[in-house]
Amino acid sequence: MGQVRTILLEKSVYADNDARAAILRNDLKQSGAMLVNVMSSPGAGKTSTLTNLINSIKDKVRVAVMEADIDSDVDANSIVKNTGVDSIQLHTGGMCHLDADMTREGLDAIDYKKYDIIFLENVGNLVCPAEYDTGANMDIMILSTSEGDDKPLKYPLIFQKCNLVIISKIDAIKYFAFDVQKCEDNVHFRNKDAKIIKISNKTKEGIDDLANFFLAKIKQFKEV
Repeated sequence: MGQVRTILLEKSVYADNDARAAILRNDLKQSGAMLVNVMSSPGAGKTSTLTNLINSIKDKVRVAVMEADIDSDVDANSIVKNTGVDSIQLHTGGMCHLDADMTREGLDAIDYKKYDIIFLENVGNLVCPAEYDTGANMDIMILSTSEGDDKPLKYPLIFQKCNLVIISKIDAIKYFAFDVQKCEDNVHFRNKDAKIIKISNKTKEGIDDLANFFLAKIKQFKEV
C-alpha cells in the first residue's frame, strides 16, 4: 500500500527567499544605496506620495524609483513626468508581489550603486507583498483615510514589518469614519516601534515632515 507524504513547500520557499534577501540587503548596505519597499492597497496614494516626497528631496540626494505592477507602465511614466528622476517599470507576470530575485533584477537594470535612495513601489495589496522579503533596507506602508482605521487589526503582518506607516488623504478625513487616534493605537498594537506620519498629497500637509524623515534616514544609513 502506498504512503501519502505531505511537504510544507511554503517554508522552503520563504527560507530560500529570505536568504537571498539578506545577501541583497548587505550588498545595498555596502554600496550606500538605500532601498525602501513601499506597500499599500491600490489607490492609497503610493505614486502621489512618492511624487511629492521625491520633489522635496531630489535636489539633496540621488533618487530612483522601481514601479512594480502586473501590467502597464503608467506609474513609471508618471514618476518620470512629474519628478524627472530615473524610473523603471517591473512587470510581475501576474504575481501579486515581488521577491528578492525580482528586486535584484530590477536594481541591476538601473545600476543601483549610482543612487542614494531607491523607492520600490510594490504591487498594491495588503497581503502578498508583506509575506516576501524583497531585500529592502526599510519597509513602509501607506494607509489612506478612506480605508478605515481598523486595517492594522485586519492585516497584521504588513503593519508588523513596517518601519514607517504613512496615513494619507488626511484632507478628506471629514468624509470618512476614520479615527486618527484609534488608527495610531491600532498600528502601535501591532508594532510599537512604527513611526507614523500623516500627510495630504493634495494640500502637501506633512510632506516636509516626510522629506526630513527620509533625509535623516539616508544620512544614518550611510554613516552606520
